[in-house]
Amino acid sequence: MIPSWIKIKDFDRREYLKTLEILEKNNLNTVCISANCPNRYECFSKKTATFMILGDVCTRNCLYCNIKKGIPQLVDEEEPERIAEAIKTLGIDYAVITCVTRDDLQDGGAEQFVRTVKEIRRKNPSCKIELLISDLKGNPDALDKIIKEKPEVINHNIETVKRLFPKLRPKGSYERSLNMLRRVKESGIIAKSGFMVGLGEKTEEVIKTIRDLKEAGCRMITIGQYLQPNKKCVKVEKFYNETEFLELERIGERMGVKVVAGPLVRSS
Repeated sequence: MIPSWIKIKDFDRREYLKTLEILEKNNLNTVCISANCPNRYECFSKKTATFMILGDVCTRNCLYCNIKKGIPQLVDEEEPERIAEAIKTLGIDYAVITCVTRDDLQDGGAEQFVRTVKEIRRKNPSCKIELLISDLKGNPDALDKIIKEKPEVINHNIETVKRLFPKLRPKGSYERSLNMLRRVKESGIIAKSGFMVGLGEKTEEVIKTIRDLKEAGCRMITIGQYLQPNKKCVKVEKFYNETEFLELERIGERMGVKVVAGPLVRSS
């Protein structure tokens, strides 16, 4: 049972439905809906969303994720333009773009990120852009292609502590993710990452993950409570309370890195 301190905030239902209508009209995917994010009502009611490119089917099988798995769709060439148009309609001045992992594509979908950034800037010149990317199978050329577009922030979530990584993210690699973040930092772009707690990790492992991300060059780290999105996903091992989340923020402060932690904190 979800504890009482984890509450979805009140939201404007009318504005929520307006945003939903714009997204549906433009045939756009969001991680908000696909991942069953608890913050989607609040975000949509404030006319914001995290757009998800490259379809809604992922080629991986992470055990905590609600996104559909299987054979993905063909890359939609018109998707970047529709996203840019939705951003303009909603009046978004800070756009967050993420993706499903596409191991079937040679560049992991990097080219679609490039097209999307270019289209957003063409239609919304003052809009700042944060990209929440997959690990691109560790392809440095694909990452460099994205870096070349100079978004304000490149986010890549490590998702969990090193010990649990092979179980929860069997097709990923803890070190590969850290290497991605190092490369982003070396480019001069702000590097950001995040992970979940409540999956069976130990306190010292959480601290080590914060340290690893800081040493990889992350300027910001988000830490949120894992909430089981469906019965097929792994169960919650622990619900952290507000005091424990505050302590994680203090640990980050002592290390010299900005940590934003809380029950409903999400990286996007």
